[in-house]
Amino acid sequence: MASAAMFSSLRRRTLPSMHAFLAPVDLSDASVIKDLRAICTELVSSFSGLWLYAIFHGRNTRSLIRKVQDISVLLDAFGDVRFSKVSFTVFLCFKELYLLLYRAKILIDFVRGSSKLWLLLQNHSISGHFHDLNLDISTLLDIFPLSDTNLSEDVKELVVLLREQTRNSKLSINKHDDLLRLKFYYFLNEFENGRVPGKNELSAFLVEKLSICDVKSCRVEIVFLEEQIVNHDGDVEPTSTTSVLNGFVALIRYCRFLLFRFEDEEGELGNWKRKKPKKGLITQKIADTFMAIPKDFCCPISLDLMKDPVIVSTGQTYDRASIIRWMGEGHSTCPKTGQMLLHTRLVPNRALRNFIMQWCLANGIPYDLPENADYLSENAVFASPSKAALEATKATTRLLIEQLSNGRARSKTVAAREIRLLAKRGRENQACIAEADAIPLLKMILSSSDALAQENAVTAMLNLSIYDKNKSIIMDVEGCLGDIVGVLKYGITTEARENAAATLFSLSAVHNYKKQIAQEDGAIKALAELLKEGTARGKKDAVTALFNLATHIENCARMIESGTVTALVDALECDGVSEEAAGALVLIVRQPIGAEAVGNEENAVPGLIGMMRFGTSKGKENAVATLLELCRSGGSATTEKVVKAPALVGLLQSLLFTGTKRARRKAASLARVFQRSENASFHFGGLGVGYAFAGNSAAQDTNFAGDATMAVSISAPVL
Repeated sequence: MASAAMFSSLRRRTLPSMHAFLAPVDLSDASVIKDLRAICTELVSSFSGLWLYAIFHGRNTRSLIRKVQDISVLLDAFGDVRFSKVSFTVFLCFKELYLLLYRAKILIDFVRGSSKLWLLLQNHSISGHFHDLNLDISTLLDIFPLSDTNLSEDVKELVVLLREQTRNSKLSINKHDDLLRLKFYYFLNEFENGRVPGKNELSAFLVEKLSICDVKSCRVEIVFLEEQIVNHDGDVEPTSTTSVLNGFVALIRYCRFLLFRFEDEEGELGNWKRKKPKKGLITQKIADTFMAIPKDFCCPISLDLMKDPVIVSTGQTYDRASIIRWMGEGHSTCPKTGQMLLHTRLVPNRALRNFIMQWCLANGIPYDLPENADYLSENAVFASPSKAALEATKATTRLLIEQLSNGRARSKTVAAREIRLLAKRGRENQACIAEADAIPLLKMILSSSDALAQENAVTAMLNLSIYDKNKSIIMDVEGCLGDIVGVLKYGITTEARENAAATLFSLSAVHNYKKQIAQEDGAIKALAELLKEGTARGKKDAVTALFNLATHIENCARMIESGTVTALVDALECDGVSEEAAGALVLIVRQPIGAEAVGNEENAVPGLIGMMRFGTSKGKENAVATLLELCRSGGSATTEKVVKAPALVGLLQSLLFTGTKRARRKAASLARVFQRSENASFHFGGLGVGYAFAGNSAAQDTNFAGDATMAVSISAPVL
């Protein structure tokens, strides 16, 4: 079988190796026996409940626990022995034994906490871990110095017997479990060959053999397998591994709807909504519990727990958001070492990210997977699906489309939510869903009075729109654009309105659609209102959509009429969106009516000056470009307002030497505007640092070719 051949790619560290670093290896001689007894007691007591429901690795677990019980007898025999009479070698062996028992605890906890299907897939590998533990215990018992102890003969005989048992132990793989594993691969191969397994056959496997018998247990399996996809993201062969796992996820998702239809809809929807992670929860959780974060897990810039660690050219690791902000401010050095960055490429530190995830899991701290925005594809996490995964997704999509067409209201909400999730996993899924005519059916739910239904429908539309070919389908469905704008204006939840704005941003990436979106009744006005009153994420969605619409020259008048200019000017003082707001203003002021509208805004020039002082390098660039365009297109009155702005000269001088190439060019052109202005109140030449435009190619501007040889010197006043 083709899929079975890929199984070797799944041979990896199946255990949470981070726990090994958490094991206390600095045990004192006085406490080592006490600590050994404690971990033995914990292992034996944990097994008493485990064997009742463990489907896999029961024999290996029982064998390991029996050895632990024998070791407990050995430890009890040392209860009456004085420490002064115990040799150093014995204590050293006990410390090594503690590490072995700690590994045993991790292994048993892993088996207890893993999904059934993952244990099935990892049957050989996990059996190998049990066997390795037996061999390591045997090695330790071989070197244990029985002759250096005053133990009774029966205890010594027990140790010798245990030594022989471990020495003769063999790798134990349950043949029945292995047949089930091969059966699982058989189903995947059926999809890969274009055949859909029968309902009865799938039911016999999942329900009868594995006791996966309801929606909840299916959901647990899917979530766990998807976590393993993330964990395998840093493997040497991530493509083959994630491809196989994606196939199994698609298979189980199909079984969830085929076998259990839309059972437990209300409970499932409610739990899904309640369990949705909140941003910033990691740091808050740690702060609330006063938990010490391992130093290596903290970003050297923000000093917070890293969510998306990346490596720069110097080999140092930072949180992606922090290092991007650092470089965006114009820095070209490594914050920690001071070395020059050879390039700005950021390489994901997947190994460290997995360690951080495991540490969060061990300490009960929620961990948000890194993502740029809800409307971005998650292809970086979910590799392109195999043929088997795609065929299983197509079969699942047919079931979901049937519910969107003919199901009850609550079933339609479940279907919309599932399409929303499927559409996040790559363009193949997005194309498959659109080809099944899901978009017209989702459009009908956009006007639903059910908050969850509306939110899932508009977010599904958003995720589908990421694929360029789907944009035309959305725009061609009669009334679909109007209904998306309707959610933006009157959406029941904040997230629905934000995702509607993000959908407009996604659709406006096509130039031909920008005018059509702007002409939709109330679209621009609703975006402007969201920019004024929305959440941080809502403002970001709104300003990026407005920026895209502003790139179409025919939208300028409509944006002015809708109050967009005022919203953009106010956004200049709002962290997170000021840079994009200034960029949109640059586009608007290029037209005389736009320059007039911006010039009439009392806070426009002060806001742009403030951005030149405190903004990012890109923000400063956009601010000076807007001021220059204001002078070009706004007339003498607007030019006078700009050139009389306090502190602008000093900021220009600073920008001429520290700004980006485009910022220096715009600053130079604006300085020439000052020279030509009869109303300029500043004096140029001889009072400060000279800036010869004739000799600086970055300072030349094609729109002022006649002034290219003019030399200007600007003096910086004390600020």
